Amino acid sequence: MKRLVLATRNAGKIAELRAILEAADLGVELVGADAYPDVPDVKETGVTFAENALLKAHALAKATGLPAVADDSGLCVDVLGGAPGIFSARWSGTHGDDRANLDLLLAQLSDIADDHRGAHFACAAALALPDGTERVVEGRLEGTLRYAPSGSGGFGYDPILQPLGDSRTCAELTPAEKNAISHRGKAFRGLVPVVRELLG
Repeated sequence: MKRLVLATRNAGKIAELRAILEAADLGVELVGADAYPDVPDVKETGVTFAENALLKAHALAKATGLPAVADDSGLCVDVLGGAPGIFSARWSGTHGDDRANLDLLLAQLSDIADDHRGAHFACAAALALPDGTERVVEGRLEGTLRYAPSGSGGFGYDPILQPLGDSRTCAELTPAEKNAISHRGKAFRGLVPVVRELLG
């Protein structure tokens, strides 16, 4: 069985991609970066989701000698020209402070009317081989932004993005419902034919 390493220590993300690969019956064993504790974290210096995903995937493939997958994602707000975008996790200045990021964004959009609150989650998933071969697949989840957070599920900006066609925010969906429509789920499912092609 071929081994594939995912550039994350997030157990939920590993489980999500593992389930997708198993459902596709690719005969691939997926492990997270925590299986290789000596591999250093990679600085995300790219200016697009795809660039950051490729940076992480190539670094992991080089360090482990294995095919590697990495993703980068964020929230893109129409009226902000696509921001926070790649800066989603550190919009408030502190990396990973979900509440501060959320509060700042809501404050910036407080006087924006309903019909201008369009936004989408974007995800780029990259597969890199030790020989330098690379592929990128992207996924999007379109929606509108609420004026206040709602729901306790998910993370990041999930409590304020309401997917198109739904009356709930991403944080009010069950994990299965969210995975079925999420930007990351779409990108990860898009990797299936790529994995089949490159890992055979």
